[in-house]
Amino acid sequence: MSDFSTVPAEAKVLDQKYVMPTYGRLPVEFVRGAGAVLTDSAGNDYIDFLGGIGCASLGHAHPKVAAALKEQVDKVWQVGNYYYVENRGELANGLSTLLSRITDETGHETGSTGTHWKTFFTNSGAEANEGAIKLARRWGEVNLDGAYGVVSAKKSFHGRTLATLAATGQDVFHKTFRPMPLGFDSVELNDIDALRSAVENPSEQCGPVCAVMLECVQGEGGVWPADYDYLCAVRELCDEYSLMLIIDEVQTGFYRCGAPFCFQRSGIVPDIVSMAKGIADGFPMGAFAARAEVADLLRPGDHGSTFGGNALAVAAARATVDALRDEEIGEHVIAVGKHLRHRLQVMDHVTEVRGRGLLRGAQLDVPVANELVDEGLACGLVLNHIGDSIIRFLPPLVITREQIDEGMDRFEALLAKH
Repeated sequence: MSDFSTVPAEAKVLDQKYVMPTYGRLPVEFVRGAGAVLTDSAGNDYIDFLGGIGCASLGHAHPKVAAALKEQVDKVWQVGNYYYVENRGELANGLSTLLSRITDETGHETGSTGTHWKTFFTNSGAEANEGAIKLARRWGEVNLDGAYGVVSAKKSFHGRTLATLAATGQDVFHKTFRPMPLGFDSVELNDIDALRSAVENPSEQCGPVCAVMLECVQGEGGVWPADYDYLCAVRELCDEYSLMLIIDEVQTGFYRCGAPFCFQRSGIVPDIVSMAKGIADGFPMGAFAARAEVADLLRPGDHGSTFGGNALAVAAARATVDALRDEEIGEHVIAVGKHLRHRLQVMDHVTEVRGRGLLRGAQLDVPVANELVDEGLACGLVLNHIGDSIIRFLPPLVITREQIDEGMDRFEALLAKH
């Protein structure tokens, strides 16, 4: 454990005394940011390879998002969803366009499906996935004789509410909070036979199946990608049994993997898509969208959110989505994501590099990931680990090739010490 720390003593005391101890905090307090660089309370700069856990899609303090928030702060913040809100319809329209994009397998945009999507706005990814599950169960009620089960993948992560924990295919998240809600099961990713068996012969805990819920890259589970052929086969299976296909794009959406949404790289069209993180450049927001004929199954009173889609959130999100498109960030992500992968692949102790675009996981042959995160701070790197042998990279999408090279030089030097 590094003895590096720049946290003011008073801040540490107050946090430990008054904040619930649900995080093992790293010894730094960030007070400013610009692009892919963070600055701590002592004035030290860091290249950010975590991006607020994948949220700072346009980087820190992007001028267009900052301007949109400043303008909205002087107008109105919150009125509730009983009323129309400026920018909300425009944002939903923009999301429908983005969700309808067609790309090739590498993420380059080639056209549009013309699909009409409708969106419900939330505050977080977990809430987005809760809403997606509710909509899928409404589909099961109306079209599948009341079927309610949802099958996900092992090593998945869908949130920390009880329902989204139950959908999460990692028992480590379940054991302290049992009993888990019924209506969920998980099978191995990329095993279409296992998924078919779970759909055709559902377990007692799952019950009759109404939906399949998948991430295109399992970020929290170790950066494990779903094969394109597998996703196409899942789409066919869902069509065969009239199931909803829910794609969780909370971590992979908004050009994180090069395409506007990662599912587009496989050529499929889901029924429901959940999103959050990069949608508003770090401002707290989430959403789930569905094809219009599915979305219209929800009626007034079926679902709600006091703060979801409020004036500040939609102003930030609209500015973010517009800037991501206008700055052609997808092409940049494809190029620099490939460069990051190449830099990692040639390093000692890195046995595999997984993921897509700027969501990458470096598998290590030595269990030193915890130490690397601690030691990284001392040399100006913000890193993230999954377990003791995987380093996950989620930098702001605006990170430059030069910043990647500088960061990877420092990271390689850290690895060499082990």
